[in-house]
Amino acid sequence: MKSTLFFIMISFTACVSFGQTSNDKTSVAKVVSDFQEDFNDGSFKKANLYTTKDWQHLNPNGGISIGRENVLKEVRAVHQGFLKGVSMKTESIAIYFISPTVAIANVIHKMGNFTTPDGKLHTNERQIKTYIIVKEKRKWLLTHDQNTVISR
Repeated sequence: MKSTLFFIMISFTACVSFGQTSNDKTSVAKVVSDFQEDFNDGSFKKANLYTTKDWQHLNPNGGISIGRENVLKEVRAVHQGFLKGVSMKTESIAIYFISPTVAIANVIHKMGNFTTPDGKLHTNERQIKTYIIVKEKRKWLLTHDQNTVISR
């Protein structure tokens, strides 16, 4: 009986000590919020505070940029062009912890109106964006994101 009780206590302690805290969930949500703030500003000037050096970005058209500097070059160009002044708002967010150091945030964003270079007007567009966020040196950082337009 004592050994069974001891085993249960040790198992419970192991589960608790390796689980994510509410601070982890808040920190992951803050990464999403920081990205959105930079998106709305258009400069992405704070990206080095919430992204990894090897950050990968997949845009809604299927293009991919690898490495923070390449991603920033792409997103800044787009935000100085057809997305200038466009903002997005979070409609919903769901955070899943894959491991103690990896989280996925599935976020639905509502976009402001914009016209793409091909002349297509986008109004009331909603996008689902998947953020992969990793914990490095006790800090949560964006390492990969992909957004897809939600069909109406």
